[in-house]
Amino acid sequence: MNILWRIQEWPKNIHYWVSGLLGLAVLPLLKRFDLPTEFDWAGLAFTYWVLLTAKSIFVATSLYLIGLPLSETAGPLLKRVRRERVRIVLVLAYFLFLGWALSWLTALVLTVDAIAVLELSERLRPNGVFRSASAILPPALYLFFGLLLVSAYNDIILSGRFFAADDVAFNSMDQWLLHGVSVPQICHWALRAFPISFFQFLEFIYYGMFAVVGAALILTCQFYGRQRGLQFVGAVLTAYCLALALFCIWPSQGPYYLCPGHFSEFPSVLTTYAAQKGSIAGAQALWNHQRLSRISFAYYIAFPCMHIVQPLIAMWFLRAWKRMMFALAAYNVMLVVAIVLLEWHYIVDVLAGVAIAAFAIAAADGRELWRCLRSTGHGMETQ
Repeated sequence: MNILWRIQEWPKNIHYWVSGLLGLAVLPLLKRFDLPTEFDWAGLAFTYWVLLTAKSIFVATSLYLIGLPLSETAGPLLKRVRRERVRIVLVLAYFLFLGWALSWLTALVLTVDAIAVLELSERLRPNGVFRSASAILPPALYLFFGLLLVSAYNDIILSGRFFAADDVAFNSMDQWLLHGVSVPQICHWALRAFPISFFQFLEFIYYGMFAVVGAALILTCQFYGRQRGLQFVGAVLTAYCLALALFCIWPSQGPYYLCPGHFSEFPSVLTTYAAQKGSIAGAQALWNHQRLSRISFAYYIAFPCMHIVQPLIAMWFLRAWKRMMFALAAYNVMLVVAIVLLEWHYIVDVLAGVAIAAFAIAAADGRELWRCLRSTGHGMETQ
Protein backbone atom coordinates (compact mmCIF):
# COMPACT_ATOMS: atom_id res chain seq x y z
CA MET A 1 0.00 0.00 0.00
CA ASN A 2 2.91 2.35 0.76
CA ILE A 3 4.32 1.72 -2.74
CA LEU A 4 0.96 2.55 -4.32
CA TRP A 5 0.77 5.73 -2.25
CA ARG A 6 4.20 6.78 -3.53
CA ILE A 7 3.30 5.94 -7.15
CA GLN A 8 0.09 7.94 -7.04
CA GLU A 9 2.13 11.00 -6.04
CA TRP A 10 4.18 10.79 -9.25
CA PRO A 11 3.41 13.26 -12.06
CA LYS A 12 0.57 11.56 -13.94
CA ASN A 13 1.91 12.73 -17.31
CA ILE A 14 5.39 11.26 -16.93
CA HIS A 15 4.67 8.90 -19.85
CA TYR A 16 4.81 11.90 -22.22
CA TRP A 17 8.40 12.59 -21.14
CA VAL A 18 9.39 8.95 -21.47
CA SER A 19 7.80 8.67 -24.92
CA GLY A 20 9.49 11.89 -26.00
CA LEU A 21 12.93 10.75 -24.85
CA LEU A 22 12.50 7.37 -26.55
CA GLY A 23 11.41 9.18 -29.70
CA LEU A 24 14.49 11.40 -29.68
CA ALA A 25 16.83 8.45 -29.16
CA VAL A 26 15.27 6.03 -31.66
CA LEU A 27 16.90 7.26 -34.89
CA PRO A 28 20.47 7.42 -33.49
CA LEU A 29 20.04 3.94 -32.01
CA LEU A 30 18.67 2.52 -35.26
CA LYS A 31 21.71 3.88 -37.09
CA ARG A 32 24.03 2.61 -34.35
CA PHE A 33 22.78 -0.97 -34.86
CA ASP A 34 22.67 -0.62 -38.66
CA LEU A 35 18.89 -0.91 -38.75
CA PRO A 36 16.62 0.84 -41.26
CA THR A 37 15.26 4.25 -40.30
CA GLU A 38 12.35 3.91 -42.70
CA PHE A 39 9.01 2.51 -41.51
CA ASP A 40 6.57 0.47 -43.58
CA TRP A 41 4.11 3.34 -43.56
CA ALA A 42 1.60 1.79 -45.97
CA GLY A 43 1.41 -1.50 -44.07
CA LEU A 44 1.42 0.16 -40.66
CA ALA A 45 -1.30 2.64 -41.61
CA PHE A 46 -3.53 -0.02 -43.16
CA THR A 47 -3.12 -2.40 -40.19
CA TYR A 48 -3.76 0.26 -37.54
CA TRP A 49 -6.10 2.81 -39.13
CA VAL A 50 -8.19 0.45 -41.30
CA LEU A 51 -8.15 -3.15 -40.01
CA LEU A 52 -7.82 -2.39 -36.30
CA THR A 53 -10.25 0.53 -36.47
CA ALA A 54 -12.95 -1.58 -38.14
CA LYS A 55 -12.59 -4.38 -35.57
CA SER A 56 -12.40 -1.93 -32.66
CA ILE A 57 -15.64 -0.17 -33.64
CA PHE A 58 -17.37 -3.56 -33.82
CA VAL A 59 -16.13 -4.60 -30.36
CA ALA A 60 -16.89 -1.15 -28.91
CA THR A 61 -20.46 -1.42 -30.23
CA SER A 62 -20.80 -4.90 -28.71
CA LEU A 63 -19.52 -3.73 -25.32
CA TYR A 64 -21.78 -0.68 -25.49
CA LEU A 65 -24.81 -2.94 -26.04
CA ILE A 66 -23.70 -5.20 -23.17
CA GLY A 67 -22.85 -2.47 -20.70
CA LEU A 68 -25.64 0.06 -21.01
CA PRO A 69 -29.45 -0.27 -20.81
CA LEU A 70 -31.27 -1.22 -24.00
CA SER A 71 -33.35 1.96 -23.81
CA GLU A 72 -30.15 4.01 -24.27
CA THR A 73 -28.41 1.81 -26.83
CA ALA A 74 -30.59 0.04 -29.39
CA GLY A 75 -33.90 1.58 -28.32
CA PRO A 76 -33.63 4.86 -30.29
CA LEU A 77 -32.36 2.98 -33.36
CA LEU A 78 -35.26 0.51 -33.31
CA LYS A 79 -37.76 3.35 -33.07
CA ARG A 80 -36.18 5.05 -36.08
CA VAL A 81 -36.22 1.82 -38.08
CA ARG A 82 -39.93 1.30 -37.36
CA ARG A 83 -40.65 4.75 -38.76
CA GLU A 84 -38.38 4.32 -41.81
CA ARG A 85 -38.50 0.65 -42.81
CA VAL A 86 -36.53 1.32 -45.97
CA ARG A 87 -33.44 1.37 -43.75
CA ILE A 88 -33.80 -2.37 -43.15
CA VAL A 89 -33.73 -3.02 -46.89
CA LEU A 90 -30.65 -0.83 -47.39
CA VAL A 91 -28.76 -2.44 -44.51
CA LEU A 92 -29.65 -5.95 -45.70
CA ALA A 93 -28.54 -5.13 -49.26
CA TYR A 94 -25.27 -3.68 -47.93
CA PHE A 95 -24.65 -6.80 -45.82
CA LEU A 96 -25.41 -9.22 -48.66
CA PHE A 97 -23.15 -7.34 -51.08
CA LEU A 98 -20.23 -7.36 -48.60
CA GLY A 99 -20.80 -11.03 -47.85
CA TRP A 100 -20.69 -11.85 -51.56
CA ALA A 101 -17.62 -9.65 -52.23
CA LEU A 102 -15.60 -10.42 -49.08
CA SER A 103 -16.65 -12.87 -46.35
CA TRP A 104 -19.68 -13.15 -44.09
CA LEU A 105 -17.70 -12.33 -40.95
CA THR A 106 -16.18 -9.25 -42.59
CA ALA A 107 -19.64 -8.30 -43.83
CA LEU A 108 -21.04 -8.54 -40.30
CA VAL A 109 -18.23 -6.38 -38.85
CA LEU A 110 -18.50 -3.70 -41.54
CA THR A 111 -22.30 -3.63 -41.41
CA VAL A 112 -22.32 -3.18 -37.63
CA ASP A 113 -19.63 -0.50 -38.01
CA ALA A 114 -21.68 1.39 -40.59
CA ILE A 115 -24.82 1.25 -38.43
CA ALA A 116 -22.88 2.38 -35.35
CA VAL A 117 -21.19 5.31 -37.09
CA LEU A 118 -24.42 6.49 -38.77
CA GLU A 119 -26.38 6.15 -35.53
CA LEU A 120 -23.74 8.08 -33.61
CA SER A 121 -23.74 10.86 -36.20
CA GLU A 122 -27.54 11.10 -36.03
CA ARG A 123 -27.52 11.34 -32.25
CA LEU A 124 -24.67 13.81 -32.00
CA ARG A 125 -25.37 15.96 -35.06
CA PRO A 126 -22.47 17.81 -36.81
CA ASN A 127 -21.06 19.66 -33.78
CA GLY A 128 -21.19 16.56 -31.61
CA VAL A 129 -19.54 14.44 -34.28
CA PHE A 130 -16.65 16.91 -34.48
CA ARG A 131 -16.24 16.88 -30.69
CA SER A 132 -16.32 13.09 -30.67
CA ALA A 133 -13.68 12.85 -33.41
CA SER A 134 -11.46 15.45 -31.71
CA ALA A 135 -11.67 13.43 -28.48
CA ILE A 136 -10.62 10.15 -30.12
CA LEU A 137 -8.03 11.22 -32.72
CA PRO A 138 -5.23 12.59 -30.45
CA PRO A 139 -5.13 9.49 -28.17
CA ALA A 140 -5.29 7.23 -31.25
CA LEU A 141 -2.36 9.11 -32.82
CA TYR A 142 -0.42 8.90 -29.55
CA LEU A 143 -0.97 5.13 -29.37
CA PHE A 144 0.11 4.76 -33.01
CA PHE A 145 3.29 6.74 -32.29
CA GLY A 146 3.97 4.60 -29.21
CA LEU A 147 3.53 1.34 -31.10
CA LEU A 148 5.99 2.56 -33.74
CA LEU A 149 8.54 3.15 -30.98
CA VAL A 150 7.89 -0.29 -29.47
CA SER A 151 8.44 -1.93 -32.87
CA ALA A 152 11.67 -0.01 -33.41
CA TYR A 153 13.04 -0.74 -29.93
CA ASN A 154 12.15 -4.42 -30.35
CA ASP A 155 14.53 -4.49 -33.31
CA ILE A 156 17.19 -2.48 -31.46
CA ILE A 157 17.18 -4.78 -28.43
CA LEU A 158 17.33 -7.97 -30.50
CA SER A 159 20.27 -6.60 -32.48
CA GLY A 160 22.31 -6.57 -29.27
CA ARG A 161 20.76 -9.32 -27.14
CA PHE A 162 20.20 -12.99 -27.98
CA PHE A 163 16.43 -13.35 -28.28
CA ALA A 164 16.14 -16.61 -26.28
CA ALA A 165 18.77 -16.01 -23.61
CA ASP A 166 16.40 -16.68 -20.69
CA ASP A 167 13.93 -19.19 -22.11
CA VAL A 168 15.45 -22.07 -20.17
CA ALA A 169 15.22 -20.11 -16.91
CA PHE A 170 11.57 -19.18 -17.47
CA ASN A 171 10.68 -22.74 -18.44
CA SER A 172 12.32 -23.97 -15.21
CA MET A 173 10.30 -21.44 -13.19
CA ASP A 174 7.12 -22.71 -14.85
CA GLN A 175 7.97 -26.32 -13.99
CA TRP A 176 8.54 -25.30 -10.38
CA LEU A 177 5.19 -23.46 -10.26
CA LEU A 178 3.35 -26.32 -11.99
CA HIS A 179 5.07 -29.12 -10.04
CA GLY A 180 7.07 -30.49 -12.96
CA VAL A 181 4.63 -29.71 -15.78
CA SER A 182 5.50 -27.24 -18.55
CA VAL A 183 3.44 -25.11 -20.94
CA PRO A 184 4.49 -27.23 -23.99
CA GLN A 185 3.25 -30.36 -22.20
CA ILE A 186 -0.09 -28.70 -21.45
CA CYS A 187 -0.38 -27.47 -25.03
CA HIS A 188 0.36 -30.83 -26.63
CA TRP A 189 -1.99 -32.63 -24.25
CA ALA A 190 -4.72 -30.22 -25.37
CA LEU A 191 -3.88 -30.87 -29.02
CA ARG A 192 -4.64 -34.54 -28.46
CA ALA A 193 -7.74 -33.90 -26.35
CA PHE A 194 -9.58 -31.18 -28.32
CA PRO A 195 -10.59 -30.71 -31.97
CA ILE A 196 -8.97 -28.16 -34.27
CA SER A 197 -12.08 -25.97 -34.04
CA PHE A 198 -11.33 -25.42 -30.35
CA PHE A 199 -7.92 -23.98 -31.21
CA GLN A 200 -9.44 -21.82 -33.94
CA PHE A 201 -11.73 -20.38 -31.25
CA LEU A 202 -8.69 -19.78 -29.04
CA GLU A 203 -7.03 -17.89 -31.89
CA PHE A 204 -10.16 -15.75 -32.24
CA ILE A 205 -9.82 -14.88 -28.55
CA TYR A 206 -6.05 -14.36 -28.70
CA TYR A 207 -5.89 -12.09 -31.74
CA GLY A 208 -9.06 -10.29 -30.70
CA MET A 209 -7.13 -8.64 -27.88
CA PHE A 210 -6.03 -5.77 -30.13
CA ALA A 211 -9.65 -4.93 -31.01
CA VAL A 212 -10.58 -5.02 -27.30
CA VAL A 213 -7.90 -2.41 -26.56
CA GLY A 214 -9.07 -0.30 -29.49
CA ALA A 215 -12.66 -0.58 -28.31
CA ALA A 216 -11.68 0.49 -24.80
CA LEU A 217 -9.94 3.53 -26.25
CA ILE A 218 -13.03 4.47 -28.30
CA LEU A 219 -15.41 4.09 -25.34
CA THR A 220 -13.10 5.89 -22.92
CA CYS A 221 -12.76 8.87 -25.26
CA GLN A 222 -16.46 8.88 -26.15
CA PHE A 223 -17.73 8.88 -22.56
CA TYR A 224 -14.90 10.57 -20.63
CA GLY A 225 -13.21 12.78 -23.20
CA ARG A 226 -9.78 13.25 -24.73
CA GLN A 227 -7.81 13.64 -21.51
CA ARG A 228 -9.07 10.36 -20.11
CA GLY A 229 -8.31 8.71 -23.45
CA LEU A 230 -4.75 10.03 -23.31
CA GLN A 231 -4.50 8.68 -19.78
CA PHE A 232 -5.58 5.24 -21.03
CA VAL A 233 -2.95 5.32 -23.77
CA GLY A 234 -0.41 6.54 -21.21
CA ALA A 235 -1.06 3.45 -19.09
CA VAL A 236 -0.65 1.15 -22.11
CA LEU A 237 2.60 2.84 -23.21
CA THR A 238 3.95 2.85 -19.65
CA ALA A 239 3.43 -0.91 -19.61
CA TYR A 240 5.19 -1.25 -22.97
CA CYS A 241 8.17 0.79 -21.72
CA LEU A 242 8.49 -1.49 -18.69
CA ALA A 243 8.16 -4.54 -20.96
CA LEU A 244 10.96 -3.26 -23.21
CA ALA A 245 13.22 -2.70 -20.20
CA LEU A 246 12.54 -6.20 -18.85
CA PHE A 247 13.00 -7.72 -22.31
CA CYS A 248 16.37 -6.03 -22.58
CA ILE A 249 17.42 -7.61 -19.27
CA TRP A 250 15.75 -11.04 -19.66
CA PRO A 251 15.06 -11.70 -23.37
CA SER A 252 12.99 -14.78 -24.19
CA GLN A 253 11.06 -16.02 -27.21
CA GLY A 254 8.38 -18.20 -25.62
CA PRO A 255 7.76 -21.86 -24.78
CA TYR A 256 7.25 -22.84 -28.44
CA TYR A 257 10.92 -22.01 -29.08
CA LEU A 258 12.23 -24.61 -26.60
CA CYS A 259 9.73 -27.32 -27.50
CA PRO A 260 11.50 -29.72 -29.94
CA GLY A 261 8.27 -31.18 -31.31
CA HIS A 262 6.22 -28.01 -31.46
CA PHE A 263 6.14 -27.43 -35.21
CA SER A 264 5.81 -31.12 -36.02
CA GLU A 265 2.75 -31.52 -33.76
CA PHE A 266 1.14 -28.06 -33.80
CA PRO A 267 -1.48 -27.78 -36.61
CA SER A 268 0.00 -25.89 -39.56
CA VAL A 269 -3.49 -24.73 -40.61
CA LEU A 270 -3.62 -22.40 -37.60
CA THR A 271 -2.50 -18.78 -37.96
CA THR A 272 -0.34 -19.20 -34.87
CA TYR A 273 1.85 -21.80 -36.59
CA ALA A 274 3.05 -19.32 -39.24
CA ALA A 275 3.16 -16.45 -36.72
CA GLN A 276 5.46 -18.33 -34.34
CA LYS A 277 7.71 -19.53 -37.18
CA GLY A 278 7.89 -15.96 -38.46
CA SER A 279 8.71 -14.64 -34.99
CA ILE A 280 11.66 -17.02 -34.61
CA ALA A 281 12.90 -16.22 -38.13
CA GLY A 282 12.61 -12.47 -37.54
CA ALA A 283 14.39 -12.64 -34.18
CA GLN A 284 17.21 -14.75 -35.68
CA ALA A 285 17.60 -12.31 -38.56
CA LEU A 286 18.01 -9.40 -36.13
CA TRP A 287 20.48 -11.33 -33.95
CA ASN A 288 22.51 -12.26 -37.06
CA HIS A 289 22.41 -8.60 -38.20
CA GLN A 290 20.73 -9.40 -41.49
CA ARG A 291 19.74 -6.19 -43.19
CA LEU A 292 16.06 -5.30 -42.85
CA SER A 293 14.28 -3.23 -45.48
CA ARG A 294 11.79 -1.40 -43.25
CA ILE A 295 10.43 -1.45 -39.71
CA SER A 296 6.95 -2.95 -39.31
CA PHE A 297 4.71 -4.04 -36.43
CA ALA A 298 7.01 -6.95 -35.50
CA TYR A 299 6.82 -7.91 -31.81
CA TYR A 300 9.06 -10.33 -29.94
CA ILE A 301 8.61 -9.76 -26.20
CA ALA A 302 7.64 -12.87 -24.25
CA PHE A 303 8.36 -11.68 -20.70
CA PRO A 304 6.19 -9.97 -19.55
CA CYS A 305 3.03 -10.99 -21.41
CA MET A 306 1.61 -7.77 -22.85
CA HIS A 307 -1.30 -9.76 -24.22
CA ILE A 308 -2.82 -9.87 -20.73
CA VAL A 309 -1.55 -6.44 -19.63
CA GLN A 310 -3.56 -4.42 -22.14
CA PRO A 311 -7.04 -5.95 -21.61
CA LEU A 312 -6.52 -5.62 -17.83
CA ILE A 313 -5.86 -1.91 -18.33
CA ALA A 314 -8.94 -1.74 -20.57
CA MET A 315 -11.02 -3.39 -17.85
CA TRP A 316 -9.83 -0.81 -15.31
CA PHE A 317 -10.81 2.15 -17.49
CA LEU A 318 -14.23 0.65 -18.31
CA ARG A 319 -15.01 -0.57 -14.79
CA ALA A 320 -17.85 1.95 -14.29
CA TRP A 321 -20.14 -0.30 -16.37
CA LYS A 322 -20.47 -3.48 -14.34
CA ARG A 323 -21.80 -5.74 -17.09
CA MET A 324 -19.10 -4.50 -19.44
CA MET A 325 -16.45 -5.15 -16.80
CA PHE A 326 -17.76 -8.68 -16.18
CA ALA A 327 -17.71 -9.36 -19.93
CA LEU A 328 -14.10 -8.20 -20.10
CA ALA A 329 -13.21 -10.26 -17.03
CA ALA A 330 -14.68 -13.38 -18.68
CA TYR A 331 -12.75 -12.54 -21.85
CA ASN A 332 -9.51 -12.20 -19.88
CA VAL A 333 -10.00 -15.65 -18.34
CA MET A 334 -10.46 -17.17 -21.81
CA LEU A 335 -7.48 -15.14 -23.03
CA VAL A 336 -5.19 -16.72 -20.43
CA VAL A 337 -6.34 -20.16 -21.60
CA ALA A 338 -5.58 -19.15 -25.20
CA ILE A 339 -2.15 -17.78 -24.28
CA VAL A 340 -1.15 -21.05 -22.63
CA LEU A 341 -2.76 -23.58 -24.97
CA LEU A 342 -1.44 -21.80 -28.08
CA GLU A 343 2.00 -21.99 -26.41
CA TRP A 344 2.70 -18.28 -26.76
CA HIS A 345 3.85 -17.50 -23.21
CA TYR A 346 5.15 -19.05 -20.02
CA ILE A 347 3.01 -18.90 -16.87
CA VAL A 348 5.57 -16.52 -15.33
CA ASP A 349 5.06 -14.22 -18.34
CA VAL A 350 1.36 -13.98 -17.50
CA LEU A 351 2.01 -13.41 -13.78
CA ALA A 352 4.52 -10.68 -14.62
CA GLY A 353 1.96 -9.19 -16.99
CA VAL A 354 -0.58 -8.86 -14.18
CA ALA A 355 2.03 -7.05 -12.06
CA ILE A 356 2.99 -4.75 -14.96
CA ALA A 357 -0.69 -3.90 -15.56
CA ALA A 358 -1.13 -2.94 -11.90
CA PHE A 359 2.01 -0.80 -11.98
CA ALA A 360 1.03 0.93 -15.24
CA ILE A 361 -2.46 1.71 -13.92
CA ALA A 362 -0.94 3.09 -10.73
CA ALA A 363 1.53 5.22 -12.68
CA ALA A 364 -1.03 6.65 -15.11
CA ASP A 365 -4.12 6.75 -12.88
CA GLY A 366 -2.64 6.46 -9.39
CA ARG A 367 -4.85 8.94 -7.62
CA GLU A 368 -8.01 7.18 -8.79
CA LEU A 369 -6.56 3.77 -7.93
CA TRP A 370 -5.61 4.99 -4.47
CA ARG A 371 -9.10 6.43 -3.96
CA CYS A 372 -10.70 3.11 -4.98
CA LEU A 373 -8.42 1.12 -2.67
CA ARG A 374 -9.13 3.44 0.25
CA SER A 375 -12.90 3.30 -0.32
CA THR A 376 -12.77 -0.50 -0.61
CA GLY A 377 -10.73 -0.76 2.59
CA HIS A 378 -13.08 1.60 4.39
CA GLY A 379 -16.06 -0.46 3.23
CA MET A 380 -14.50 -3.66 4.56
CA GLU A 381 -13.78 -2.01 7.91
CA THR A 382 -17.38 -0.83 8.31
CA GLN A 383 -18.64 -4.36 7.61
